[in-house]
Amino acid sequence: MYQKINPMSNNRPHLYLVKVGGKIVEDPAALKLLLTAFSALPGYKVLVHGGGRTATDVAAQLGIETKMVGGRRITDADMLRVVTMVYAGLVNKNVVAQLQGMGISAIGMTGADADVIRANRRPVGEVDYGFVGDVSRVDASRLSLLLKGGITPILAPLTHDGAGQILNTNADTIAGEVATALAEEFDVELLYVFEYPGVMQNPDDLTSVIPHINREKFDQLVKDGVVAGGMLPKLENCLKAVERGVHQVRITRLEESAATGENVINSDAAETSQRVGRFAPGTLITLS
Repeated sequence: MYQKINPMSNNRPHLYLVKVGGKIVEDPAALKLLLTAFSALPGYKVLVHGGGRTATDVAAQLGIETKMVGGRRITDADMLRVVTMVYAGLVNKNVVAQLQGMGISAIGMTGADADVIRANRRPVGEVDYGFVGDVSRVDASRLSLLLKGGITPILAPLTHDGAGQILNTNADTIAGEVATALAEEFDVELLYVFEYPGVMQNPDDLTSVIPHINREKFDQLVKDGVVAGGMLPKLENCLKAVERGVHQVRITRLEESAATGENVINSDAAETSQRVGRFAPGTLITLS
């Protein structure tokens, strides 16, 4: 079972918000292990998932071209239909069904459901991303109502504009915004589950995980060139989350609890029913 390192310093209930990417939710063996780890987390919890690879595969089967700019999906009208079907349907309901089988009363949601997440359509600049939204509001009270009623929200990366339009929205962003909103009522621990065991001092050495980062440490890592490229904005978002009230953020990966730290993504799917996942200790990000 995953253990949080820092105990909460107030009387608010603890809540785990886990964000996981498509590589895990689209790999049956890894997904099974993820959900065993997620279901073992004590108390309140929320899961935010991706699903981009499945969306790309389904689009290809339908003869719809996937267009990407700088690693970001262009969501035109045809692609919006695809991501709505895949994220809110195929991926989300598969996760929900498996959690029900593990005794978790889960509910699959998008931001449009119960009006929990609104977004503004991204303005056209150098690139027209189409029906892509930037989060403008999270209704934490409705999510809290579900949580306190014993229901675990499973959030797909879709929002709406309040005027009838579904919008495709980055799952990392949704996780951060939902965590920040819920931090007004809960002691939130946000877990970003990636392929690597944490932020590493040496990217070629999986044992060189940096156990703790705060703003001062981050600035030094940037200065030294340890943190660069795609990890730079991810860590900036993590620090912004704790600066906005999230108790702590952890960058981690999924491991098999019976193994010696082996990454489970793309692992052998045999005998998954007998295997149990866990979240690696990873890198803890806090205010101090």
